Amino acid sequence: MNDMITVILICTGVLFNIFGCIGLIRLPDVYNRLQSATKCVTLGCCSILLGALIHFGIGSAGMKALIAIPILFFSATVAAHALIRGAYHFGTGLDKRTVKDDYKNAVK
Repeated sequence: MNDMITVILICTGVLFNIFGCIGLIRLPDVYNRLQSATKCVTLGCCSILLGALIHFGIGSAGMKALIAIPILFFSATVAAHALIRGAYHFGTGLDKRTVKDDYKNAVK
């Protein structure tokens, strides 16, 4: 039973990572690409680490996976926010199809 849950979690993680890579290729500007990569890869890697935790149990490898999940989750989202904010300050333009610019009035 644990092997089946492990395989499902790891396959789900790999699919999320593939979707993130497709988003990097298909989306039009740096903001959409970074959003796609961050969400998909964070969920994908956390799912793979959770699968590793279930597979290895609460041993040394399982504990490393358990510690890595919150570190990855929080550091990836904060880093993506900092990169997007830096790109906006640098003047990287939005795509012409972008409907809403939330930073326009907030960042001066």
